Amino acid sequence: MAARKAAAKPNVSPEELKQYYRDMLLIRRFEEKAGQLYGMGLIGGFCHLYIGQEAVVVGLEAAAEEGDKRITSYRDHGHMLACGMDPNGVMAELTGREGGYSKGKGGSMHMFSREKHFYGGHGIVGAQVPLGAGLAFADNYLENKRVTFTYFGDGAANQGQVYETFNMAALWKLPVVFVIENNQYAMGTSQKRSTSTDDIHTRGAPFGIQGEIVDGMDVLAVKEAGDKAVAHCRAGKGPYILEIKTYRYRGHSMSDPAKYRTREEVQKMREERDCIQNVRDLLLQGKHATEDDLKAIDKEIKDIVNASAEFAKESPEPALDELWTDIYSDDVPQGDAIEA
Repeated sequence: MAARKAAAKPNVSPEELKQYYRDMLLIRRFEEKAGQLYGMGLIGGFCHLYIGQEAVVVGLEAAAEEGDKRITSYRDHGHMLACGMDPNGVMAELTGREGGYSKGKGGSMHMFSREKHFYGGHGIVGAQVPLGAGLAFADNYLENKRVTFTYFGDGAANQGQVYETFNMAALWKLPVVFVIENNQYAMGTSQKRSTSTDDIHTRGAPFGIQGEIVDGMDVLAVKEAGDKAVAHCRAGKGPYILEIKTYRYRGHSMSDPAKYRTREEVQKMREERDCIQNVRDLLLQGKHATEDDLKAIDKEIKDIVNASAEFAKESPEPALDELWTDIYSDDVPQGDAIEA
């Protein structure tokens, strides 16, 4: 296939552009490997892949600072990797092994990292949105200028708790960026059939929340919008909404054959709008990297992902007594115990 003309001009350094390429490629290769392990029966339960949406989280992480927080839904592996969580720990958790971030007890949808300020991974549709506002409330109270990125999808945007959260976030001017990852399908229903407004971010207007649409297949556009939203929040102006138009190439989950859309639709996005290919074109056309340079990056990423799979396979399953850990706090003084 002939090289495409890149869709955007870089407004970042060649080194940053290479890092975006590497970060997006890590997510893509990791998710492909996760899909393979699921097919082999090594990953159980639910598994929602992020393939196609990589530019969203990589672009926004590029706009974040140390101490900023992030919380998301069950399609969360990309967010974990983008914020710096170890691929070994993520893959081990997916396979239910002791070396995972939640000791193999959380699986795909319930991983956390206090060190990386990643607060899940939540299985209930829309439930993470008020939790994200709560994180932002804590930072607002502490006056530490931190920002929380609260991710949810176009399907979750129809949940009532989202609008209760909008109201409170606007009222208290919380430093939260509401990120609507609009991949155009709520499970198996297209946005056009499920949502009364064409542009979901406009639903923040009655609460006085500013927002905008962003091209989620262009990591540079996401980075630029992220910088604007973060600056708005850090300045004490309250929340901001980014509706990021993106696209997932795979089904809603591994059990979804995605028969509600045509193969031609998916292939057209892959060929014309792929976020990784776009950055690859920018690097080559700008002579910031050669084909050999990019092949070396691809090999490096494949090695990291293969190593994470081997780490997961070799990590033992949790001991049976782990069923009783991390349930109740051990910090309650004996005298304060509540009697039944």
